[in-house]
Amino acid sequence: MSFAAPPVRRVSGIRADAIPFDELFAAQAPVVMEGVARDWPLVEAGQQGPQAAAAYLKRFAVDRPVTAFVGPPEIGGRFHYDAEVRSLNFTAERIPLGAFLDRILSRLDDDAAPALYAGSTDLDTFLPGLRQENDLLLDHPDFAQQTPLASIWIGNRTIAAAHHDMSNNLACCMVGRRRFTLFPPDQVANLYPGPLDPTPAGQVVTMVDCRNPDLDRFPRFREAMANAQVAELEPGDVLFYPALWWHEVEALDRFNAMINYWWNPVPAYIDTPHTTLLHALLSLRDRPGSEKQAWRALFDYYVFGDAGLPGDHLPEAARGSLGRLDEMQARRLRAQVLNRMNR
Repeated sequence: MSFAAPPVRRVSGIRADAIPFDELFAAQAPVVMEGVARDWPLVEAGQQGPQAAAAYLKRFAVDRPVTAFVGPPEIGGRFHYDAEVRSLNFTAERIPLGAFLDRILSRLDDDAAPALYAGSTDLDTFLPGLRQENDLLLDHPDFAQQTPLASIWIGNRTIAAAHHDMSNNLACCMVGRRRFTLFPPDQVANLYPGPLDPTPAGQVVTMVDCRNPDLDRFPRFREAMANAQVAELEPGDVLFYPALWWHEVEALDRFNAMINYWWNPVPAYIDTPHTTLLHALLSLRDRPGSEKQAWRALFDYYVFGDAGLPGDHLPEAARGSLGRLDEMQARRLRAQVLNRMNR
């Protein structure tokens, strides 16, 4: 069975140099900004057809290989696992971007074409100069601490299974239509995440096929369905969604391209929480329930609560790692962690 979810909120009349970031960040919910990038040259080239879009991209492509995923026709474009969840249902290869574009074009009208997908390709490294003609004005204090990472995603009809990213995202639909099915972070248990390793592209993915969910095998997915939202994107539309929102991404046309921007509003010296999650599996998960509850209280106090509270009652010089985190303090904490891990 398939399911229909309500649409993501849509707004219009926003310019690429005047995105209301304060409003977006305060709401902490997905929103589609219609036509923000409609006048970008890449979008205009795409309106002329796949060949024109590919030719425009080739103007900027450098002669160095990108990572491309190739899946057999029988996977239906969905990059995932094999039936035993022992390996992936596709292969990865290194190929120059121009040659990858030619491969897509050569099979445009072939219903038995393999699924072809080059994702998360660094825009400035592989297509230098393209952002001079196709770019958002990222003017907000959130972007001051970490420079947003701009990437491009190119392929034919493909599906990225629902997963979460650790960063906020601005997804700009350039060529072809895309559909995002989004789930809030609290739906993680209802999405039946797969293995932590290996993963199709670095992030944990749902084991549920959202196009045709098996509710006998995954009954809690009904609750995820009740909380889902869908964003249908036309070329030029820009979707914002916050960090850790789960999202399935469907590229719906014969040739598709998307540019996205990832960022977190924290300094670059702050480590990824995924490392903490992995270490918590090692150190906390299998302890007695009473101990885990006690550790939950400690984490609420030191980590998830008011950041200033644990050190407020101490002289500033004595706060150490309980004081304000800066680059030097981050180095000290990292050294302590490494020292304990290497005992």
